Amino acid sequence: MNLKELEENIGYKFQNKALLEKALTHTSYAYENHVESNEKLEFLGDSILEFISSKYLYNNYTKLKEGEMTKVRASVVCEESLYKIAKKHNFSDFLFLGKSEKLSGGKYREAILADSVEAVIAAMYLDGGIDPVEKFIIDNLKEKIEYATKHVGIKDYKTVLQEKLQVNGDVKIEYEIIKEAGPDHDKRFESQVKCNGNVLAKGEGKSKKEAEMHAAKKALENLK
Repeated sequence: MNLKELEENIGYKFQNKALLEKALTHTSYAYENHVESNEKLEFLGDSILEFISSKYLYNNYTKLKEGEMTKVRASVVCEESLYKIAKKHNFSDFLFLGKSEKLSGGKYREAILADSVEAVIAAMYLDGGIDPVEKFIIDNLKEKIEYATKHVGIKDYKTVLQEKLQVNGDVKIEYEIIKEAGPDHDKRFESQVKCNGNVLAKGEGKSKKEAEMHAAKKALENLK
């Protein structure tokens, strides 16, 4: 697979092409072909992403309190944002997927694409240091960060959903983790939200809290 187009998309040329290949190698392909997957790179990329976004917030939004910066970072450094970056740069065209994953549409799966962005960030760091990584992350997230800082005081999806459902009186709202997958360093959770026993929506995330938040967000979208 020619990865030159992806390098052009992300604005970085790798010295070590093998690093980029590894970053795009899903576990399904790694298992079938006895090579290393991108899981360890994802782990590193996640930390780099948090560090760079934290540094950017600290330097550019000096009036934000610590708690507000944490909220902004959480809303920006999430699966949805990374998925949008992957779509913007056509990551789906360059993934190495196993046969069954390919057949089931894995190249378009939000979680797989988001994870690949984290892995590419780590690969870029190992190949060229922090500067190109910082440029890539900020170029792709600064608009979302700007938006998030302006809306940091707005209630989260779970609170909004609760208020909407209880407008005519008390109801029983429950969040359940219905699925848990992946290795310890890269767990994935699926949550469902129920109102008076009826399932309203499901959501996924890298933490139980994020999965619940996504479920609440989808429930709000369904209610509209």
